[in-house]
Amino acid sequence: MCVKQLRKRTMKTLKVIATTGLIASLTAFGVNAQGAYNTYMETALVDTCKAAMSNSTMKLRSTLKSYRLDAKTAALGLVCNGEDVITFASNRGAMKTADYMNEKLDGASIIDLAANDRVIYEVTFDDAPE
Repeated sequence: MCVKQLRKRTMKTLKVIATTGLIASLTAFGVNAQGAYNTYMETALVDTCKAAMSNSTMKLRSTLKSYRLDAKTAALGLVCNGEDVITFASNRGAMKTADYMNEKLDGASIIDLAANDRVIYEVTFDDAPE
C-alpha cells in the first residue's frame, strides 16, 4: 500500500471517529438539556433572557458572546418563562432585541421548526425589574 492510500484511509478513519464522537456528545447534551441544568448553564440562559428583555442588542450580543452561545440556536431553542425568547422580549417592549433575534432565524419561523426534533432550553426566573 502506498503512502497516499494509507493517508487517505487514516483520514477516513479519523472522520468516522470524529463524527461518532460528535453524535455521541450531541445525544448526551440533548438529554441533559431537557433535564436539570448545571449552575453555569442556568446562569447563561437566565442572563440571555435578561439581556433579551433589556432592549439592548449590544448587551444581548455581548451576553451571547460571553457564554459562547449562537444567536440562532438561542432564537430557536431558548424558552424564557414559558415563552420563546423572541416573544418574551417583544411582550416586554424590547423590540430591538426581538427583531435582532428574529433576523437570526434566516427566514425560518419557530412554528416551521416546531415539528422538527430540536433541543429546548427552558428557564424560569423572576423577571421583575431590579
